[in-house]
Amino acid sequence: MILYPAIDLKDGQCVRLLRGEMSAATVFGDDPAAQALKFQDAGCQWLHLVDLNGAFAGAPVNGAAVEAILKAIKVPTQLGGGIRDMATIAMWLEKGLSRVILGTVAVENPALVREAARAFPGQVAVGIDARKGFVATKGWAEETNVQATDLARSFEDAGVAAIIYTDIDRDGAMGGPNIEATEALARAVSIPVIASGGVSRMADLHALKATGVIAGAISGRALYDGAIDLTEALKALA
Repeated sequence: MILYPAIDLKDGQCVRLLRGEMSAATVFGDDPAAQALKFQDAGCQWLHLVDLNGAFAGAPVNGAAVEAILKAIKVPTQLGGGIRDMATIAMWLEKGLSRVILGTVAVENPALVREAARAFPGQVAVGIDARKGFVATKGWAEETNVQATDLARSFEDAGVAAIIYTDIDRDGAMGGPNIEATEALARAVSIPVIASGGVSRMADLHALKATGVIAGAISGRALYDGAIDLTEALKALA
């Protein structure tokens, strides 16, 4: 199971939100590229980036910070937030991203996800953010009547590289991930599923890995707070 350290970008800074609330942002640093280098030096295999402003704006906002990170590090990097058309997907992949994450458009324009997955094999992931099992879009501001499992199943034949499943109510709350829901989703589809939201201690990582079906886990606040030591966690998961 791969551990993805998370860098959430708001106004050019590294932050963590509480349950997706932009007004509940804790700033952890104003040099995202330096933070990315710290994660790389600790031995991470991947990095997970989110353009939080972009998720609300529907277009990239923290592009300069993302580009600085891509220039600073060598490990593969995935990005979500504000990526809603083919031009933006192509732009980010050309700039060196290894994978784009499509969230809102997966609900609103699933044909785009299919087109992108065909055009860029292995480089397109779907972000499914759910509250009580139902998908939320536009930076989690809008709730839908689409069930997370149904959305995931609809992309079974699309060739997407991964599904990043976030339980919004757990995100940034340091209360542990929703292992039951994440495992159920991973068992419902053949696409690799990455867990996000609430991963706050080593026991969470061990529990996710023990399911045998969850391909990865994203952690942010716990790494910044020191609740999880990244080097130790990477060794344990290896």
